[in-house]
Amino acid sequence: MLYHLFFPLRDLFSPLNVLRYITFRAALAFITAMIINFLIAPAVIKKLKGSQKIQVIREGSPEGHSKKEGTPTMGGLIIIISLLISVLLWARLDNVYVIIVIIGSLWLGLLGFFDDYMKTSKKDTKGIVPAVKLAWQLILGLALASFLYINPPFPSQPYAVAMPFFKDLFINLGQFYICFVIITVIATSNAVNITDGLDGLAIGGVICAAMAYAVLAYIAGHAEFSEYLFLPHVPGSGELSIYLTALCGAGLGFLWFNIFPAKVFMGDTGSLFMGGAIGIIALIIKQEALLIIAGGVFLIEIMSVVIQVVSYRWKKKRLFKMAPLHHHFELKGWSEPQVVVRFWIISIVLSLIALSTIKLR
Repeated sequence: MLYHLFFPLRDLFSPLNVLRYITFRAALAFITAMIINFLIAPAVIKKLKGSQKIQVIREGSPEGHSKKEGTPTMGGLIIIISLLISVLLWARLDNVYVIIVIIGSLWLGLLGFFDDYMKTSKKDTKGIVPAVKLAWQLILGLALASFLYINPPFPSQPYAVAMPFFKDLFINLGQFYICFVIITVIATSNAVNITDGLDGLAIGGVICAAMAYAVLAYIAGHAEFSEYLFLPHVPGSGELSIYLTALCGAGLGFLWFNIFPAKVFMGDTGSLFMGGAIGIIALIIKQEALLIIAGGVFLIEIMSVVIQVVSYRWKKKRLFKMAPLHHHFELKGWSEPQVVVRFWIISIVLSLIALSTIKLR
């Protein structure tokens, strides 16, 4: 919005020329989102607590989690409000990719909000029926897949997935690309949702992955950088780095209140949209395969649940003390802060490895 309002006036006031630079606007988007977060968080937390939007602890959770009962949830509202205001201020709103990610965020954020509302209103951990939740995510995935299929961001390899560590290796999926897009959106959204089980765990991983993809989105949108580094060039995708830095700023601000012991939980309102947004951006800039590395912690978490379910149904045996994996380490004697910080360390390392693949080609 500020770009559209003030950049045309650059001839009258030359310092406004700085708005042309994505890096400048991305940095200010980060700062703006964090400041908004700090300004609104206390009031939102107070409102959520006063309206009894409090966490209901799931049966079978680790014993120490009972003390979390009564902590306000739906804190994802703080993140999405801070994020979207910042993006609307600093990103170019004539960019189709920015609009797509905003719509995707609102769609999944609304799903998470309804899910949290049902859980807190009925004091029931089930929330929205899984089939309905999946259908909601499926609609978004199908809409995105249709758009990317008709308007491929990288026309020379429209329905292919770029492979890390290789300069020009693409796996062409053909018509299966639509299924791939749908699965990616659903998987990334639910992976962050499953990881959100300890104070600060999910948001820390999201910040790491978002920062890595902010760099990748900027490079993908820059013709010279993308050519030099052998990355798919997607014109206009650089604006997505503004969304991602704003997400980092909003996430870091939220972490101030979500760190152990948490004053507020993000709930599905936050976790569903953040994972889905990163997945959508990865698809747009043709760096889907790197999600396996940059989002490695989320992948491990969701796979631990799948493995646990399959193992129990097949052999009536649990491979982990409890799934997702973070609960397994809790039951092994790690304190909650130990699990969270160690998972953060892994997320940082994996994000750096993902970025290192830019040159290791």
